[in-house]
Amino acid sequence: MSGRSKRKATLDKVPHQVRGMFAAVAPRYDLVNDLATLGCDRRWRHDVRDALDPQPGDVILDLAAGTGASSHALADSDSTIVATDFSTTMVMFGRQRHRDLTFVVGDALHLPYADGAFSAATISFGLRNVASVPQALAELHRVVKPGGRLVICESSTPPHWPWRTIYRQWLRRAIPLISRLASSDAEAYGYLRESILAWPDQHGLAVLLEQAGWRDIQWRNLTGGVVALHRATRP
Repeated sequence: MSGRSKRKATLDKVPHQVRGMFAAVAPRYDLVNDLATLGCDRRWRHDVRDALDPQPGDVILDLAAGTGASSHALADSDSTIVATDFSTTMVMFGRQRHRDLTFVVGDALHLPYADGAFSAATISFGLRNVASVPQALAELHRVVKPGGRLVICESSTPPHWPWRTIYRQWLRRAIPLISRLASSDAEAYGYLRESILAWPDQHGLAVLLEQAGWRDIQWRNLTGGVVALHRATRP
């Protein structure tokens, strides 16, 4: 897809268009992610688990859970995991693949949960697709109890320019090819690629977290900054 596509990403997302896009890619979403990241997504899910540090008895919100791969990585922690996604198609495939998990259809901007309902929350590769990042961060702040923690795993900006250049070429050239070979929606993956390129860097996301009321904000680069883990606490 060219940079002039009708689905070219901005940070102003139209919810029904994003929902339709994820419905189109749901059947092969996990496969294409595995190919596009050269299997790194599996390691990143373990990094999320380590950063979240789930404890027995915790009730954890996994937002933008998609088909449940991220939730499955947390499922053996003796915590209660609530996988939530606003795509009914993603949730349908998730329920088929992970029958031991609890799935809920829910909008990140209007979460169907009470204040302080969760011990912790996490969102992986979904924050950049919401219509309002500040509102989503505020909603996460609302549903996590005081002292609770948040872990965000999101595509980011490699700090060193040689690796950053290689990574951007990979996004522009390899992702469309992989999506076509996997018989997925190439245009949708073009949108996802553009959304990565338009996303704030590590410091920019930390600022948004602070503005939403989160504190003790830290981040750690994974795979040279291709992905960043942000960890924060609700005061």
